Amino acid sequence: MGESEIKKTIKEVSSSMKEMDYDPITQIVGYLISNDLGYIPEFDDNRNKIAQLDRTLILECMMKEFLK
Repeated sequence: MGESEIKKTIKEVSSSMKEMDYDPITQIVGYLISNDLGYIPEFDDNRNKIAQLDRTLILECMMKEFLK
């Protein structure tokens, strides 16, 4: 899965979480640190979407953006 797909998926999941009044940053960071999908609500198939991504690749993508 490429960087653009990772970004697209994270943005979709984040947007959906905001609709439910979740703080997507806190929830996604919690998931990335713990590998506990319980941080990601099942609403809108978010849990399945994010589970398909490699956590290491998500972090690499984030670091690339941060260091630009």
